[in-house]
Amino acid sequence: MHKIVTNLLEIKNDIKQFKTNVNDQVEIIAVSKTFAAEQILPLIDLGHIHFGENKIQEALNKWSTLKSKYPSLKLHMLGKIQTNKAKYLLPLFDYIHSLDNYKLAEKIADQEEKKGKKLSIFIQVNLGEENQKNGVMAEDLEKFYLQCSSQLNLNIIGLMCLPPIKDEPTKHFLKLHNLAKNLGIANLSMGMSNDYKEAVKSGSTFIRVGSRLFGSRN
Repeated sequence: MHKIVTNLLEIKNDIKQFKTNVNDQVEIIAVSKTFAAEQILPLIDLGHIHFGENKIQEALNKWSTLKSKYPSLKLHMLGKIQTNKAKYLLPLFDYIHSLDNYKLAEKIADQEEKKGKKLSIFIQVNLGEENQKNGVMAEDLEKFYLQCSSQLNLNIIGLMCLPPIKDEPTKHFLKLHNLAKNLGIANLSMGMSNDYKEAVKSGSTFIRVGSRLFGSRN
């Protein structure tokens, strides 16, 4: 069995142990940035459908052909999106995890109308209030969520966070969980290769796993 496939099965096994409710569904996003198409194919052949990229240009080069060949694939945009690149998001991507400002929200809404497709969108929340990180501050979240969902008619399905590197992640995951609950939002994009177990315990519904699946990047 291919090592990547073994890694995926191990992660799935971990999730089973840490799910708080037997009905909880946790999607594993295979973060394939910097990895070539041939390294991704073993997962596609296994039937895995959720993949994530951080850069639009790399995604266009890699996934345009793969998605036409495998129409069931779901592609997630995980990285910072510059507003002038929003026009490239559709039709390639299905999910956005990094909506962090109103100008970008407007651009996405405009593209959805032009292309007749709705994206599933997560709002990125800057829980650690870190200057170097993107994201909406917790105190501004409710207003921003209402603007996006009511004024722009965006399909906001969840919240996303990147906990501060030096902090214990669970407290941030639980904070995001509570913010989502207060807004009546069902999904949480939290947890990566080094902390997905804590994220699943804290109610994550989408984990973003790269090196734990594919190995370390060059």
